Amino acid sequence: MTGGPAEEITKWGKAECADGWLKLTGTVVGRHLSPTFLSRALAFETQCKALGGHSAPVKQQLRGMMKNNPERGTTTPSKPTLTPGSQLVREWNGRIYRVLVTDDGFEMDGQTYRSLSAIAKRITGADWSGPRFFGLNKSK
Repeated sequence: MTGGPAEEITKWGKAECADGWLKLTGTVVGRHLSPTFLSRALAFETQCKALGGHSAPVKQQLRGMMKNNPERGTTTPSKPTLTPGSQLVREWNGRIYRVLVTDDGFEMDGQTYRSLSAIAKRITGADWSGPRFFGLNKSK
């Protein structure tokens, strides 16, 4: 969708996005969401309303994933397997970080790392569980 409302939304500030989200969904946004993430989420929701959202197969797959959500009191999903070629994406302080899973470890910004925790420390400056930082396991 080029030149349409969704593209315009990606240029909005946090206050405009928060107002737009409230009007579109009837819910208040979390205060810790970055303007970049919020504008993209709002653009996506606007496109879904205009174009009909996800296809039936995608909706079915999402419903299946929800059935296996431990927060809903059902089965615990298996530990994710990272295969070479997979990409992990994380936003931190307004920047998007992309990590490529390789045979030798992980690559970010042209540098190879042995662990996700090393990458999380490079990004944040603090000791983090790399899998937790990238959303691969749930914090307790």
